[in-house]
Amino acid sequence: MSRIGRKPITVPKDVKVKTSGLDVMVEGPKGKLSLTISPNITLKEEEGQLILTRARETSDDRAKHGLYRALISNMVDGVVKGFSKELEVVGVGYRASMKGKELSLSVGFSHTVELAVPDGLSVKVPKPTTILIEGVDKQQVGQFAANVRSVKPPEPYKGKGIKYVGESIRRKAGKAATGSKGG
Repeated sequence: MSRIGRKPITVPKDVKVKTSGLDVMVEGPKGKLSLTISPNITLKEEEGQLILTRARETSDDRAKHGLYRALISNMVDGVVKGFSKELEVVGVGYRASMKGKELSLSVGFSHTVELAVPDGLSVKVPKPTTILIEGVDKQQVGQFAANVRSVKPPEPYKGKGIKYVGESIRRKAGKAATGSKGG
C-alpha cells in the first residue's frame, strides 16, 4: 500500500471539507479550493481526519492514491496557511515593480516585460529586487513563480537574472580565468 496514500489528513476545526461524487471542496479562512479525484479512489471523513483508499492494486491506482492524498493535504494547508514563493532579481539596473494587476520586470532587455497576475494570487514587491508571490493554491503559486523566473533565468558567469531566494547558482569561470593551454 502507498506509504503516502495511507497517512490520514488531519482537518483543522475551521476547515470544511465537502465531497459530492468525485468532487472535493475544501473551504477555510483564506479561501476555497476544489479538486476532482479519480473514480478508483474513495475519500472518507472520520473523526476530523480524511482517509483515502483505493479500489484496486494496479500500478496506476497506487500512484494516484499517493498523488491525491498529497493534493488534498496541500489544499487543506493552503486554505489555512497559504503558500508563498520569494524571488530575487540580481543584476545592475535589474528591478521589478507592480503596475496595477501587472508585474513589470526590467531585466536587461530593450523593453520592460509585463506579466499579468492570475486571479487568486497576490504579488508584492517590497524592494525593487524582491518579488513575493502568495496564494492558497500551491500549484498556481509555483507555476507563476516559475513563469516569472523564466523571463530571465540566472546565468552562470555573473549570476544575473531572476532566482528563487536560497537558490544557489553554479558559477563558471570566465574565458580569462581558465588560462592558456598553449604548447
